[in-house]
Amino acid sequence: MKQILSVLVFSISFFSQAQKDNLPIIKKESVVITTDSIINPSKKLYFSDDDLRVIDSLLVDEKFNSALLDTLEYVINDKDITGNFKQAVTSDLLKVRLTALNARTPFNLAYNPALEKVINSYLLYRSKYYPALMAKAKYYFPMFEQYLDQYDIPLEMKYLAIVESALKPRAKSWVGAAGLWQFMYGTGKQFDLKVSSYVDERHDPVKATIAACKYLSQLFTIFGDWDLALAAYNSGPGNVSKAIKRSGGFTNYWNIRPYLPRETAGYVPAFYATMYIFEHANEHNIYADLPRIFDFQTDTVRVKRTVSFDQISETIGVDGEVLTDLNPSYKLDIIPFIKDRNYALRLPSNKITEFLDKETELYALADADDAKREKPLPKYFEMDKRIRYKVRNGDYLGKIADKFGVRVSDIKRWNGLKTSNLKIGQRLYIYPKKIQ
Repeated sequence: MKQILSVLVFSISFFSQAQKDNLPIIKKESVVITTDSIINPSKKLYFSDDDLRVIDSLLVDEKFNSALLDTLEYVINDKDITGNFKQAVTSDLLKVRLTALNARTPFNLAYNPALEKVINSYLLYRSKYYPALMAKAKYYFPMFEQYLDQYDIPLEMKYLAIVESALKPRAKSWVGAAGLWQFMYGTGKQFDLKVSSYVDERHDPVKATIAACKYLSQLFTIFGDWDLALAAYNSGPGNVSKAIKRSGGFTNYWNIRPYLPRETAGYVPAFYATMYIFEHANEHNIYADLPRIFDFQTDTVRVKRTVSFDQISETIGVDGEVLTDLNPSYKLDIIPFIKDRNYALRLPSNKITEFLDKETELYALADADDAKREKPLPKYFEMDKRIRYKVRNGDYLGKIADKFGVRVSDIKRWNGLKTSNLKIGQRLYIYPKKIQ
């Protein structure tokens, strides 16, 4: 067995150079690159099932231990699953189980070779991550089900949040989608998810779930099919409509799948595979870890002034990590007091009475901290409107990005810029994150 390189995440410049030099590039889900193959690109790359297990495990570790993630790191495309493929579940048994699932859900869970590969890949290479996911699910799923039922959406749609975010409410993708349900800023705004200098409601589990329910309801109204609604959630209704047209008018997901964007082609099978694994976890010896807390063990209380998580933790003895987990929408770990906004603090239920008893003490501590503060807290600023900025002499993207508290990549995306070159007098659209 050749030596496997320890560094598995390569820079864009490496891949660009590799393309120029005609070196073989293998997709990240199945990559095992040897020192030999880089030094001598004429040599064939080799990888076994055991190698795939190690590499995939390291890649998924990177995803599950970082707030920055993307759906594609969870989704496996069937073209990426190669080698001598092992089976964690036989085809015959999988057909029986999928038939039973299909009979009790509104999704098209019929057996498909591509789906079989994804299920086996998850079971073989990713099973160690499911106990922690299932522990999170014990907290989030009852909350999801409440609103899915309210909007008449199949309860199985709760598994979509796993594909989207691995149940990490502060998850962000490289393109700017955020939260459990991965809303882009514009889409979130359409469904009343507000973003300010202090609060990002895309990270709010309840508000984001309600927004996802509204969006999924709209997509189902358009297509009349939950599989197509899933595909449209990922790639947009326009791409699904085009795929239907290109397929000759078919409206079955598996029939239009070849005409969908590559990432969407793998997205729906990832959802099906997740549903299968959760529904048959015991048969595969996968058991949930114990959750830190259940949703029914929490409650909310309104604050009467701006307070920080540190001040709350010091006053009533709640661990800061627990506060962050229960209140992920507060970007600075500070709950702002803004007229007519009614921002709430979620606490373990057994701490609510103590909070109310020590509320005066908490606010006195906040007053004292404010008096000692050298710099005032950042001003609260709603980000519901964009501005137009005129490029001045000496401006460059990094300077403008710093001025408004945004990223260079954001400015380029908002304005469709392919390069970083600017002209004096050029107008840029900016969604600022801080006041000037």
